[in-house]
Amino acid sequence: MITNVPGGVTSMDPFLKQFFRSVYTKEKEVVDMNQYCKFDSVPLTLFTSSLYLATLVASLFTGYITKKCGRKTSMLGDGVIFLIGAAWNGFAVNVAMLIIGRIC
Repeated sequence: MITNVPGGVTSMDPFLKQFFRSVYTKEKEVVDMNQYCKFDSVPLTLFTSSLYLATLVASLFTGYITKKCGRKTSMLGDGVIFLIGAAWNGFAVNVAMLIIGRIC
């Protein structure tokens, strides 16, 4: 499966303003905050974890699919699914769309 590495998008103000307004507001209000618990938000945690959950589930089927279809076809299929997920994330207007796009 093709996966991307979660970057610093969850700490970018425009991203937080649009999708996680409560986290953005809390971050701006509280100046002295423990970095470990910086984002106390279940939807944000689900957004971050969805990538790993999707990878875990996909890894259970990857060997079987590769054996049946071949490596080249599997990688081409993975690339198409990744592009669909990236497009879905690009057009996301709410948190649910973000999570679905990351699962792809």
